[in-house]
Order: sequence, then C-alpha cells, then structure tokens
Amino acid sequence: MISGSLEIEISNRLNNLYTNHHDWLRAVAYNLSKSHQLSDDMVQELYLYLAEKQNPKLFFNDSFNLKYCHSFLSSRYINWIKRENKKIYVEKWKDVEDEEYDHDYDESIDKAFDDVIKELERLKTTPMWSSAKLYEMYQFSDKTMEKLSKDIGISKSTTFLNVKKIKEHLKNNIKNPNDERE
Repeated sequence: MISGSLEIEISNRLNNLYTNHHDWLRAVAYNLSKSHQLSDDMVQELYLYLAEKQNPKLFFNDSFNLKYCHSFLSSRYINWIKRENKKIYVEKWKDVEDEEYDHDYDESIDKAFDDVIKELERLKTTPMWSSAKLYEMYQFSDKTMEKLSKDIGISKSTTFLNVKKIKEHLKNNIKNPNDERE
C-alpha cells in the first residue's frame, strides 16, 4: 500500500475511481438498466460497497479492478430484476372482490385433522401399529423418508410402503373436506 492507513488508501482509490471512471461506470449501469435513476443508484451502491468492504484484493493500479466493478453492477442489476419480479402490484387486484371467510370449511378442516389423529391413535392398538407410528413420525416432523429410515435403521422402501399404507387407509376412512369444495 502507498499510504499507511487502509482507510486513507481506500479513500484515495475511491477518489481516483470517481475522477477517472465515473462516467464509464454510469454508462455500464445505464446499458444494463436503461434507466438513469437506477444506474445512478447502482453506481452509488458500488461506491458504498467498496468503501465499507475495504478489500485490498479489489485494488488495481491506483484505483479498483474495473472488471470487478462491471461484475458488481451486473449482479446488482440482476438482483434488482429478481426483486421486481417478486413484487405484487395492488392495482392488479383492486377490482377483485374479497371472499367471505368460510367458517364451516375451516371447522371441517379442524374436524378432519382431529379425525386423523384419533384414527392414528386407534391404529396404534391394532396390528397396524408400526405403520401408524412410522406415518406419524414422518408426517409430523420435518424429516425426509430417507432421514427417518436412517435414524430408525430400516430400509427406505419399508418406510415408504408403511407410510403409503397408512395414507391409503386414511384416505379411505377419513372424509376429506377438500373433496366437497371442488
């Protein structure tokens, strides 16, 4: 480093970057975004990032690596596009009327869940107890079948077949509230 302090060195390099390459950086950002406001914002983010990061690996000659600066602006623009695509604009939904809350449907979902729990408890007292327990361990946790099989020490196919058996049993014996809505 030329000067004794990293902060002073960064300040000098940012000054050189601004003095010698600011117009080029704005042109790069504008070519990406086609917006003067967005391109100015992205260039400002670049300056802030370089000042806060204080990474000597980004130095080149008396300024910063321009290829890195170009890549930074490109990635910021791509991230901006991704954020914009996630936004939902309210005007699109302004004319859509709100549905009235369906208490009966909500209660039928609660009843179906309670029925599933009761049926699993009942199955634990029958010869299907092991399948019911495996289904419960799989369904009410965040484990995958593979992880559950590994933890218990049984094959994945055994876990799959037992979970499938209980799913079919529940499907045939518990009334699904979604069937009525369709």
